[in-house]
Amino acid sequence: MTDPNQKWDVSYEWKAVLLLSLGFGLVGVDRFMIMAIFPAMQKELGLNYGDIGIIAGALSLAWGASSFFSGGLVDKLGLRKVLIPSLIAFSIAAGVSGVATGLIGLVIIRAVIGVTEGAFTPSSIVATISATKPERQGRNFGLQQAMMPLFGMALGPIFVVWLMSNGVSWRWIFAIVTIPGLIIGFFLYKVIREIPAKQKAQHTASKDTSEHRWGEVFKYRNIWVNLFMVLGWLACEITIAALIANYLTDYLHLEMIQMGFVLSGLGFGAAAGAFAVPAISDYIGRKTTALLGGLLCLGTVIVLINAPASAPLLFCILFLNFFFSQGIIGLSTGPIANESVPGTLMGAATGVTVGIGEFIGGGLVPIFAGAIAHSAGIQYIFYVAICGLGLGLIMTLFLKETAPRKIQKPLVEMPLEQSA
Repeated sequence: MTDPNQKWDVSYEWKAVLLLSLGFGLVGVDRFMIMAIFPAMQKELGLNYGDIGIIAGALSLAWGASSFFSGGLVDKLGLRKVLIPSLIAFSIAAGVSGVATGLIGLVIIRAVIGVTEGAFTPSSIVATISATKPERQGRNFGLQQAMMPLFGMALGPIFVVWLMSNGVSWRWIFAIVTIPGLIIGFFLYKVIREIPAKQKAQHTASKDTSEHRWGEVFKYRNIWVNLFMVLGWLACEITIAALIANYLTDYLHLEMIQMGFVLSGLGFGAAAGAFAVPAISDYIGRKTTALLGGLLCLGTVIVLINAPASAPLLFCILFLNFFFSQGIIGLSTGPIANESVPGTLMGAATGVTVGIGEFIGGGLVPIFAGAIAHSAGIQYIFYVAICGLGLGLIMTLFLKETAPRKIQKPLVEMPLEQSA
């Protein structure tokens, strides 16, 4: 048995969290920088709102299907065999997006990106939480999650709009992200360790270290509740993320530079929320945080529906909207999913939660929203987001608390081990 008096390996914790955070930042770039590119891409390739919804949905559908199954592979094969190849693969696939010549090509390429990022997501989440001292896993997970919107939705749109304003083709912009991905993949190969079952168990409510089959993840009530929660949260966020750029330029008639500024509000808000919301939940509990975050997110959508074409005001509204939405998404896919099952099912729990949520909430719902925008008007997409938030809020009422500080004394410290 491991000696509980041994010190936690803080050095490895921070190196792992830093690299995994940068890797997840690249996921954000690959996924969300296309938001700012959509208006230019739409004109060159002859796409409509429905096509944009399909392109966004294709990535999420593939992401969801991949995450659903790859989470179990993490438990079976280990972190490194899923984490590192998936990062390298999605970095290369993102660069290939620039060669697309039409809707079908874009859908195929974005689906490939979805498959590879879907494999990276559960493995990176399990790696981050497993490397973290249990009492601060909400904070460290939040730091990792914050990088996706910070890179992809905050800094990405500003950089993309600046490049396009200076004559750089959107096709070349896609190629930029490949090299950083290969570099991060190399350092992950050098640093990341496999985590034994008894180490993973310290990050769960049950402390169960025994072996479990992948399908047993569905025996836990919190998993079912959490599935519907994250489905609702993603229905809101992905619908707005996919179509907000066109709403700003086509419906509110903002200039391109104004649109880029407003879009950065999504990213800065999501980055702040992804870090702050899970960290706050370490202290006030996962359930309370999810409920309050969902209610406040709903309020921002209602305000957004009635907001005028004021770039500073829209920036603030979208900052708050994505602060809460990204925060509660991260809370559901990370701490709640991982804490609700035995340590040997952490990968499966994360994969199932991300997979089903992405497939339906992030995949099918944006396609539906794009069809509504095309047939009835883009201003009606926000009602899809409201319905999603309503579902998430209802399900939150049935969630069982899992935060270590709220359900028991602080978990026993264990050293971070490197398996043979």
